[in-house]
Amino acid sequence: MESRLLDILVCPLCKGRLEHDREQAELVCRADRLAFPIRDGIPVMLESEARVLDETAPT
Repeated sequence: MESRLLDILVCPLCKGRLEHDREQAELVCRADRLAFPIRDGIPVMLESEARVLDETAPT
């Protein structure tokens, strides 16, 4: 994922900053505890496609 794109993308729910998880190919919003998938290099920024982060997972 290009760093310039990461600078302008925000969470569609809270408009907060996203973190790029290269290992999982996801953009993570810590505030909403959601992970948005990246498919074929394209971030899917739909709430219905997001994965809820596990409450017990380390941050």
